[in-house]
Order: sequence, then structure tokens, then C-alpha cells
Amino acid sequence: MGIFDLLFLASCLMAVITLFAAGWFCLRREFGRAGRTLRNLAVSSGAYFAVLILVSLISPRRIFNPGDTQCFDDWCIGVGGFRQAGAMYAVDLRLSSRARRVSQRENNLSVYLTDDQDMRYDPVAASSNRPFNVLLRPHESVVVSRSFLVPAQAKNVGLVIAHEGGFPIGWFIIGYDTWFRKPAVIRISGR
Repeated sequence: MGIFDLLFLASCLMAVITLFAAGWFCLRREFGRAGRTLRNLAVSSGAYFAVLILVSLISPRRIFNPGDTQCFDDWCIGVGGFRQAGAMYAVDLRLSSRARRVSQRENNLSVYLTDDQDMRYDPVAASSNRPFNVLLRPHESVVVSRSFLVPAQAKNVGLVIAHEGGFPIGWFIIGYDTWFRKPAVIRISGR
């Protein structure tokens, strides 16, 4: 958990406390005070979202190399290896857990390949594909493979790991790959 995760949690806690305070002022018929409290909440929330959007505008796309891992709390994923045969890419993804005591899984995860034109190439459907949301025990890791069909003219092919579906909590935390920042990419081909 990073500093911006903690800032988000503290901001949420302060917003809830402020809303309760405004409600309390309304119950005591101090409507002017309640209005000022809500106005201060709106101004501070607006400032937070302005910083959030500004950071997403000026932050460059993160680029990883094969072997690097991306972690979501204690659950991590990285490219363990890849093979290319013509237009077919086979990518081995290593899922691992840094947790010390609990078993965990990551839901709503998807991977796709992209190129320098930002074209998206989804995995080839196969019944033998192991799911990404496999339950991992503490310090356990597994390898999951996906195959992709990419046109021969594609250059600078990279793998994107994204959360699609579920509640988009990353839209509210400064520094995440959301709003105007392109998602991180793991470069697997420079051709």
C-alpha cells in the first residue's frame, strides 16, 4: 500500500466524518454551518480530483521488462517468458502471492497485447487456459499461459495487464493507470 492509497483512505474517512457533521448541524437546525461544512467538503473533493486528473495527464506510461512484476496489494503478476512463431505469441504469466497468512485471488483481470499504434489483440480463446483468479496460498505461485494472434506489421508489441469489470477503485487513487494515463505495458518485442 502506497502513500496515495493511504491518502485516498484518509480522504474517504474525512468525507464520511464531514457528512455526519453536516447532518448533525442540520438536526440542530444550524443550516448555515451545515452548508459551510458541505461547501468545504465540495471544495476539498474538487481539489483532490483536480490533482488526480492532473497527475494522470502528466504521468508517462510505465514500461516494464519481462521478469518485472506488477503487484496489486499482495497479489503479483509478471511475464515469465514468451515465444513468437510467426504471427502467434505465447506468453507465460507468473501469478504469485506475497501474503504471509491468507489465501487470495485477483478478480476481473484481463491481459492483451498492444502495439505502437495502440491496437488491442485479445488472447486466443482456448478451453485449456487456466483462469487468472486461481486461489493462491501464502507465497504460492503458478504459471498461466495465453496465446495471441498479432499481425506481422505490428511493431513494439507489449503486454497490458488490466482490471476490467468490478468497481473501478483505481479511478479515485492518485497515480493509478486511469483517467488519461495509458496502462502500463510490458515490452516483449521491439520489431
